[in-house]
Amino acid sequence: MSTVESFRRTKIIFTIGPATESEAMLEKMIHAGADIVRLNMAHAKHDWTRGVIRRIREVSARVGRDVAIMMDIKGPEIRTGDLDVPIELKPGEIFDFTVKPGAERENAEEVRSVNVNYQDLVKDIKVGDTVLVDSGLIRLEVLEKQDAHIRCRVLVPGQLSSRRHINLPGVKVNLPAFTEKDRGDATVGLEAGIDFLALSFVREAADVALLRAFLAEKKSKVRIVAKIEDQSAIENLDEIVAVCDALMVARGDLGIECPFEDLPVIQRRAVNACLSQGRPVIIATHMLESMIAQAVPTRAEITDVANAVYEQADCVMLSGETTVGKYPLECVQMLDKIARRIEREDLPDLRSPAVFTSERMKVLHSAVVLANELPRSKLVTFTRHGFMAHGLAALRPVHSPILAFTPSPEVFRQLRLLRAVEPFLMPFSPEPDDTIENAIGQLKHVGAIATGDKLIIATDIVSQDRLVDSVQLRTVR
Repeated sequence: MSTVESFRRTKIIFTIGPATESEAMLEKMIHAGADIVRLNMAHAKHDWTRGVIRRIREVSARVGRDVAIMMDIKGPEIRTGDLDVPIELKPGEIFDFTVKPGAERENAEEVRSVNVNYQDLVKDIKVGDTVLVDSGLIRLEVLEKQDAHIRCRVLVPGQLSSRRHINLPGVKVNLPAFTEKDRGDATVGLEAGIDFLALSFVREAADVALLRAFLAEKKSKVRIVAKIEDQSAIENLDEIVAVCDALMVARGDLGIECPFEDLPVIQRRAVNACLSQGRPVIIATHMLESMIAQAVPTRAEITDVANAVYEQADCVMLSGETTVGKYPLECVQMLDKIARRIEREDLPDLRSPAVFTSERMKVLHSAVVLANELPRSKLVTFTRHGFMAHGLAALRPVHSPILAFTPSPEVFRQLRLLRAVEPFLMPFSPEPDDTIENAIGQLKHVGAIATGDKLIIATDIVSQDRLVDSVQLRTVR
């Protein structure tokens, strides 16, 4: 990237898999502008995880663009057991889900069944509730409950195979938010050097607290991404946003658990909740789903991506498109192209007074107001822990990019998540003015600034033996 004008404000996350895990393809994906690589631990072994993280780091170093790594741990889930052969469920058929394999069932010779891995299913569910299987492709209604099983009627038929995911819309299940598998996967990720942990099926703030306690136990500064995927999360949205480091609107399971017509409303509400509390937000799932098999997206998908950019989400994310799809590179290029086009429009000023909760945010707000008013202005900040850059990004400057300098490689990668932030890795000098001059020199070297540009520098300075947040205005000479 040779100029600030080439910086894309909306960040791109792609999920690594068989289609993208080779060094050659990783290099192409990073060159195309991917910012964060996601590992889906629902389908990953530990040896593969260690190897692919090492490969991402090596390729990033070779390309000269260090991307961040997000580990997405599986969280609580209910799945069907193994089947010798798939079962073709028919409309109106009576079918059992059993929690005690081998237990006696009434009319067992007539009613087919499958085991379920969740022992409290019978306790949690009620007669009349809906059971959705395999991403909602199969729908059943609960007719009765017994100690060892629930008996259902098939409403929407389909083929049931082994280990299919089960959704129970509106049912509060008694599953741990952070499972033993999650603990093992996360430990491997922390040892290998991940930057973000995404926690699946977050239902309340206490779920995030469990993961936060684990990270504290490991003395880790990895950031937590809370994934909202069911109705409980929507009910507790504001409190979840308040305690996480970033929010992911995981529209796959969310679209199964909630009425489909509510999904756009939920997405808009989630983005607004994040904007009002100054939290980064990721829009995920089915963004370019058709490109798993074809080289161009549908017009509806293009509009969907554009809407996420209009909403000023921090990131858009690819899943199956880049794990098993035929056109993973083209998907990243398509997101990049759509985002850049929408970002040329006059997007609304979405700064929310609700984020002005501290003196620092008031100072940063003044910097953003100045940047919005001055032509040819660019925000520059210096941050050891990411807070200054995070605050500026939360205020959503209308035109200016946020050029964020940090001496920490970990913080540098974590800044990849934030909208409009372009991070730079640079050691800080003991003298603040030297640090600023070194940064200006680096920005000139990469073509990010030019003579006559206005630099609005948000940083802290020492005044009377204490740190004071400040805003400086300098003209590039």
